Amino acid sequence: QVQLVESGGGSVQTRGSLRLSCAVSGYTYVRGWFRQAPEKEREWVASITTAFGTPYYADSVKGRFTISQDNAKTTLYLQMNSLRPEDTAMYYCVATRRAPRTVDTASEYDYWGQGTQVTVSS
Repeated sequence: QVQLVESGGGSVQTRGSLRLSCAVSGYTYVRGWFRQAPEKEREWVASITTAFGTPYYADSVKGRFTISQDNAKTTLYLQMNSLRPEDTAMYYCVATRRAPRTVDTASEYDYWGQGTQVTVSS
């Protein structure tokens, strides 16, 4: 069983920064982040392979966000810089225990955290 607990959300102004954390318990093959804004589709943000730390990013966040994990692989991070109002959303930590066919598909992830809100004001 995998448990995911997010923290670190909050409110920030445009061009500000936030770091999200996700405490991960249990084995995972890939872990990552999705987000969902009100009345919008759920959107993949970034993923990372647990064993090798290989990162993958959505085009919308590439160059601004960095996904990483601690050496013990018990905490997943999402460093978010140069934030924009369109980054406002509930952010969810996700994980799967198998190799996903694609890292950007929500249905490939079996485990989801409760979410943490990020609000960026202009």
